[in-house]
Amino acid sequence: MSVTVEKKEHNMAVLTVTASAQELTQALNDAWKKDRKRINIPGFRRGKAPRKMIEQMYGKGVFFEDAANLVLQRTYDKAVEESGETVVSRPKIDITQIEEGKPFIYTAEVALKPAVTLGQYKGVEVAKTEISVSDEEIQKELDKERERNARMVDVDDRPVQKDDHIKLDFDGSIDGVPFDGGKAENYELVVGSGSFIPGFEDQIVGKNIGEEFDVNVTFPEDYQAENLKGKAAVFKCKVNSIQVKELPALDDDFAQDVSEFDTLEEYKKDVAQKIRERKENEAKAKKQNEALAEAVKNAEMDIPEAMVEEQATRMLDEFSQRIGQQGLSIDQYMQFTGMDRKKMMDQMKPEALKRIQNSLVLEAVQKAEKIECSDERFDEEIDKLAKAYNMEKDKLTSLMGEESVKTMKDEIATQMAAEFIADNAVEVEKPAEEERKDIPQEQPADV
Repeated sequence: MSVTVEKKEHNMAVLTVTASAQELTQALNDAWKKDRKRINIPGFRRGKAPRKMIEQMYGKGVFFEDAANLVLQRTYDKAVEESGETVVSRPKIDITQIEEGKPFIYTAEVALKPAVTLGQYKGVEVAKTEISVSDEEIQKELDKERERNARMVDVDDRPVQKDDHIKLDFDGSIDGVPFDGGKAENYELVVGSGSFIPGFEDQIVGKNIGEEFDVNVTFPEDYQAENLKGKAAVFKCKVNSIQVKELPALDDDFAQDVSEFDTLEEYKKDVAQKIRERKENEAKAKKQNEALAEAVKNAEMDIPEAMVEEQATRMLDEFSQRIGQQGLSIDQYMQFTGMDRKKMMDQMKPEALKRIQNSLVLEAVQKAEKIECSDERFDEEIDKLAKAYNMEKDKLTSLMGEESVKTMKDEIATQMAAEFIADNAVEVEKPAEEERKDIPQEQPADV
């Protein structure tokens, strides 16, 4: 096998691969052995007809397609390795010669990994972030915890009020005719939540438990059910129960119930510290992303469209897997959203380009600064993983193969490059409108 490389503009290239005539002959024989069982030849038992007999009946090219696929599978990766190029896209294959007794020749159009010329990446300017924790923020967290620990209390001495949790019977009709979905018993409703069509919940306020009453409403013109749009309806209703949410008092007893602290003041200090730590982590991520974005802006690289297509395809596949875990297929998602694969790919391309740029710049900084993952840093990350998965450190490392360890060290080195750029950035005061609003709030190592 031989391979030649013709480089094109924008980091595209055409590999011309020549496989030997013997490789094609072997592939034709393998294709015949694979396909003969499904070919019927009069006078022969299924799968027993000689190859030449099949070719006489169906033509000499009957096995060419399968044979070509076999040769491609057996030679393409070797050809890429032999070319010495770093290919970053799927190949566009064109077979230029396929004839038994002659070499098998094909071309593969591919994108090559772009070279990166770094600009300024040390000392880039980023917006300074001031971290403070207000009393309002602390109170908001305390209120969330009170909500989580609230209990429902029955009310039977007054009519329905807004924000009450009620159980409701209703039976709807239009011109005296019931309609699908218009009837329910003991339906749980938070009055004023806007769960029902406009005007419905307002008419429940003031009604007592056991009282039967009518609710008169008109369905909106943009209602999802075509047969109900703009129609006037009557719902016969009855309130079966009323409950209110009772929040616990904000005192020492509450602190003891929801935390390890004995007093409310101690608990408040802990809440404030956690808010500060969260803000510090957010500020660190923001600084890393802003610094990296500046480094990318200052770098030069010619990224081929095929590379962006490849990254967007991977992102779409990852998205398909995620929604698949939630029980929704990508076809169902596209049907519900009115999207198709091309539209989704087009939406993902800007983010795909950004991920590629980030990755290439981080790799270039890694090389320029000779950044490597030390054994100490690797052990730190393993400790974090072991705690996250509630595993013993030794057991976790024993499950990792050599390739997994190498991949993890590469990812850590990438994160270290992002940290290097951020650590060397200069924080400056910037008006809010000048701050970058297109920076994704995600860890650079994930790009």
